[in-house]
Amino acid sequence: MRLRFVAALTAAAWSSAALLGQAPTTVEYRVLATKRTSTLQKEMSEAADAGFRFAAVMGGETSFGGDETVVIMTRSGEGQPTYQYRLLATSKTSTMQKELQEAADAGFEYRGQTVFKTTFGGKEVVCILERDRAAVSGPRYEYRLVATKRTATMQKELQEAGDQGFDVVGMTVGSTFVGGTELVTIVRRKVR
Repeated sequence: MRLRFVAALTAAAWSSAALLGQAPTTVEYRVLATKRTSTLQKEMSEAADAGFRFAAVMGGETSFGGDETVVIMTRSGEGQPTYQYRLLATSKTSTMQKELQEAADAGFEYRGQTVFKTTFGGKEVVCILERDRAAVSGPRYEYRLVATKRTATMQKELQEAGDQGFDVVGMTVGSTFVGGTELVTIVRRKVR
């Protein structure tokens, strides 16, 4: 379904460019699929070195691969190696909160998240972070994880975060080490 949508967008871009008398810009795609976060980190880094940039992520069961995480990366034109990626994966929300903030302090920004089924049957929340290699400085963010089993509690905790200036950037439903099945929402606010 997603590939049909991407194909439709590409066709629309070609048609629009033709109507305006411009040469259409081609977009190249690289689909990465793996069962291991370490493999995904390596493959994303290799794609980034070839000029690709993160576009989308989803974890789940694929037809032939079983439980995998699939990432789509794109490249337009010559595609210079501009971005670096870091994957964070943990089943403990407190660990994710700490690692996410450490990465943000190093200049990485949140780009996406999913749930990754581990080899031993557990589930981890996986966050994909991106950093522009060329940026000397940019906005820095404070991140916070809001994790709860109940939507009513999520409403209350998100409103409290919103009152402090935090914006939602992503959400998954996953099984965490301590809490069992939880809604895990990541919020952030600009600090400079």
